[in-house]
Amino acid sequence: MIVVSSCLAGLAVRYNESHCLDTRIRQLIDEGKAISVCPELLGGFSTPREPAEMIGGDGMDVLDGTARVVTKSGEDVTEGYVKGAYLTLKKVKELHATAVVLKEYSPSCGSTWIYNGEFKGKKIKGNGVTAALLGRNGIKVISEERLAEGLNKLI
Repeated sequence: MIVVSSCLAGLAVRYNESHCLDTRIRQLIDEGKAISVCPELLGGFSTPREPAEMIGGDGMDVLDGTARVVTKSGEDVTEGYVKGAYLTLKKVKELHATAVVLKEYSPSCGSTWIYNGEFKGKKIKGNGVTAALLGRNGIKVISEERLAEGLNKLI
């Protein structure tokens, strides 16, 4: 069993009520080989919601308390992102998932790249809060951008 970002499964859970359907992931869900999770919804956020980015570092820094997640208007929403990350970790452990496929660039799910905190579309190397927490707990995290390379190994 693998866990995947809900937006990749075609669910309109992103901040702007959109999705990022990946037909391979949707097929895995339809075949019962994957379960979808949205850390941001688990953290108490609604759809739609104001975009958020990390200030002062990446997901590792947020978990260490040295960076925070803020909305475009400046509201600190760090607590919700951390809560969603821990609830996602709990679900992954309950399912005994072998890997988690996450949506790149998200302040929750980015596993290689995130936005730089200026809300201007600039990306930097780093990971989201959920990706960081899963990695710290030995869970294999894969970006949807690298899914084609390892899909057969996951299932």
